[in-house]
Amino acid sequence: MIEYRNLRVALLGAGSVGSQVATLMLEHSDELAARIGAGLELIGIAVRNVDAPRPDTVPRELLTTDAESLILGADIVVELMGGIEPARSYLLQALSSGADVVTGNKALLANHGPELFDAAEQVGAQLYYEAAVGGAIPIIRPLRDSLAGDRVQRILGIVNGTTNFVLDRMDSEGESLEAALAVATELGYAEADPTADVGGYDAAQKAGILASLAFHTVVPASAVHREGIEGITLDTVVQARNGGYVVKLLAIAERIVDPISGEDGVSARVYPALIPRTHPLAAVRGANNAVFVEAEAAGPLMFYGAGAGGVQTASAVLGDVVSAARRHVAGGPGVGESTHAELPALPIDAIRTRYQITLSVVDQPGVLAAIATIFSEQGVSVEAVQQGAPGGDDPTATLVIVTHEETEADLAATVRELEKSDVVTRVVSVLRVEGL
Repeated sequence: MIEYRNLRVALLGAGSVGSQVATLMLEHSDELAARIGAGLELIGIAVRNVDAPRPDTVPRELLTTDAESLILGADIVVELMGGIEPARSYLLQALSSGADVVTGNKALLANHGPELFDAAEQVGAQLYYEAAVGGAIPIIRPLRDSLAGDRVQRILGIVNGTTNFVLDRMDSEGESLEAALAVATELGYAEADPTADVGGYDAAQKAGILASLAFHTVVPASAVHREGIEGITLDTVVQARNGGYVVKLLAIAERIVDPISGEDGVSARVYPALIPRTHPLAAVRGANNAVFVEAEAAGPLMFYGAGAGGVQTASAVLGDVVSAARRHVAGGPGVGESTHAELPALPIDAIRTRYQITLSVVDQPGVLAAIATIFSEQGVSVEAVQQGAPGGDDPTATLVIVTHEETEADLAATVRELEKSDVVTRVVSVLRVEGL
């Protein structure tokens, strides 16, 4: 028999995820109460417009525009509004009142995470955010709890379903980026303005969250290097496939050594990269997400599943609600975020990686020697060279060059020198190679 009082839950936002959270919480109330040891009472849902169309499973009598009154009467506040304001102010208000907070707001965490975590720690409250990265994939809790005794070395993540869908269509269906993006929009995977996805902004926010959590340090959004997929062409994807690679937009968080100081630091970055088709991430299809974790003791771990969708993301949110409710029943203060390491966030030039450089060059003797000289002068070692034959009367040929692992600074300097060379008519593309 449940003896603990009902726990009051305030929901901020009733979009696709918020509506599903409300529906599932009401439909499965008895089962959730049995798991928690206390009932969950949804005391209200704060929305901008109570008359907006919503599923019939969301009771209209719970809707209100008075978010602040809901917050002050809640034990647990679930924020699914999105954006920075007023979400930030509402969550600070909730935490200062002692309520636990559940959020899926990656932009808010990426830009104001330390402020929110500090506010929670001051009053012994807890901030939960499993839904902020990877949708339904459980990755936040494993990094924070299961791997807390290990030393995470690197995370490679496909954390944006829209770009993965687009790149997968380009690879499997032979579509251009524009055509694949149109399909993604038609199916509801892409927004009318896909800039946040295609430009890598969404993935960069998630990379910062993962880096902060994995390396016990604060990695602000401004420290995350970001490149999108706007420049990826069908020719690039086909060339990658012919070479045994697939193109993926990767969010990477990595513990590295600063080449200048020799001290440990953190790199957080997002860019399209080539990964071998034998790597587990290469098999992530459609709009799915996956996070590949490399830990010192545990070894390689992969978390895979739906990265978006109302009901899928609602699963992660409700998992956090249950955790928050159990903490209330058990008693005791919340556990603060671990940021003790205070590792510096290092610039992109500090990383070590491989490049695949595709060049259009003049078709004449001595070109390979001239190209080799440029690489030698920059101290960059070449792993493989593939030469394409010129077509018909075309006076140019194509060279595809894969380097050994070098610093980003040296590789970037090599590309700059290639652009100046008389034998290079155009640097067609530069992609990093990851996952080797």
